[in-house]
Amino acid sequence: MTTAAASPLLFRWNPPRPRRRALVSFIIASVLLHALCFYIFQIVYPPTVALLPAPARVSVISPDDPESLALLRWVEAEDPALASATQRPGEHQAVALPKMEYVPSFARHEPEMKTIPQSSSDLTIPSSTTIGQTPRARTGAAAPSLARKTAPSFSDAASLLGTPILPEFTFHLSRADAPANARFRIAVDKTGAVRFCFLVESSSDPALDEQARKYLLLCRFPPPRGGTAARGEGDDALTWSIATILWGSDFAPLPSPAPAL
Repeated sequence: MTTAAASPLLFRWNPPRPRRRALVSFIIASVLLHALCFYIFQIVYPPTVALLPAPARVSVISPDDPESLALLRWVEAEDPALASATQRPGEHQAVALPKMEYVPSFARHEPEMKTIPQSSSDLTIPSSTTIGQTPRARTGAAAPSLARKTAPSFSDAASLLGTPILPEFTFHLSRADAPANARFRIAVDKTGAVRFCFLVESSSDPALDEQARKYLLLCRFPPPRGGTAARGEGDDALTWSIATILWGSDFAPLPSPAPAL
């Protein structure tokens, strides 16, 4: 027990010393610092004073003021209307024209009057024939229009077939516009008849394409001189070619529409 009491304690349990002096000194220093700042910013550096705008001024031109008279003379001298106008000098006097009495030209001599010719009325019966040049009959005959017949044109492969025998066929248009040339692929057998005909390029008229297909099916080629071997081997050998229909001007006229009841 004696050793424990003699050893120093871990914590100091003595009462704290009073610090009133430090607090009072800080307060006094703060007051002095605030007074110094107020002195610097309010007395040494005074606040900026806002300047008000200058009041509006109205200038009155007075005839007694020499500056106003000079301004009026300058405005009068620089007037464009007066500068472009012709001004007479002040000492110029206007000449008054004498009053002249109007005297007409026919007052001195009387004009000669012309006599009116007497009109005689025509009481004859007017002619029934018209007045004018007699129409003459045209002696020159009208130039005949160039007619071109529709004909097919075959490709190089048809040179082996010979000259075709074309049938008599009349084409009928279903449209008023001119058709385009139509192309078909045809197959010719050993007898010279056209077995197959397929449309390749249309003429923009389906009805006319069908007529051209029937026209090509009616075409006949002469049989070969060397027999079937000239065109191909076998009985079913076919010669293929391209046929182009070149349209002419031999179309039948369009049928007139039936009158509406």
